[in-house]
Amino acid sequence: MTMGILYGMVARGQVVLAEFSATHTNATTVARQILDNMSQGNNDSNSSFSHDRYIFHVKRTDGLTVLCMADDASGRRIPFAFLEDIHQRFVKTYGRAIQSASAYAMNEEFSRVMSQQMDHFSTDPNADRLNRLKGEMSQVRTVMIDNIEKVLERGNRLELLVEKTSSMQGNSIRFKSQSRRYKNTVWWNNCKITATLILLLLLIIAYVLYAFLF
Repeated sequence: MTMGILYGMVARGQVVLAEFSATHTNATTVARQILDNMSQGNNDSNSSFSHDRYIFHVKRTDGLTVLCMADDASGRRIPFAFLEDIHQRFVKTYGRAIQSASAYAMNEEFSRVMSQQMDHFSTDPNADRLNRLKGEMSQVRTVMIDNIEKVLERGNRLELLVEKTSSMQGNSIRFKSQSRRYKNTVWWNNCKITATLILLLLLIIAYVLYAFLF
């Protein structure tokens, strides 16, 4: 069985509105104990609790509590990304009905959503947005280095060709002048190509940072 996020719950106070478990554990019992312990305060918070070999992660926002159980290897970033995703989907789907809903009123429909998202965040590398952005940045950097190396390699080949041609023509003043202009042209073209690639990299970095922040 694939480890990752194994249990999820959405509750208003101590009223459980929906939950789903991907494995047979006592997650439901532990989750209710956590709800009881947190019922004394109403402040928004993110917290984690260890139990045996599992970690329970809890996100409380505007009176709505979203909770999940994950294995320790999942860390904190992925489970809390899952909780944020579930919170947004739940509020968007049910809106004001959340405030007056009875226990398990949304369970039949939303438990399927939690099941799908638990599988997504447990198995899809792209579910971790930060790691995905790091991967995209690494790919951009690799392409940039490869392109710059090709530009430099092409420049070296052109310079070698100029040197061989110059030796064949002897000390011709006319050829030296042409060769110098040709070298300058090649150098300038390489500068423009390199500047274009650097500008492209900066634009991509700006786009990725904008996507991550907004």
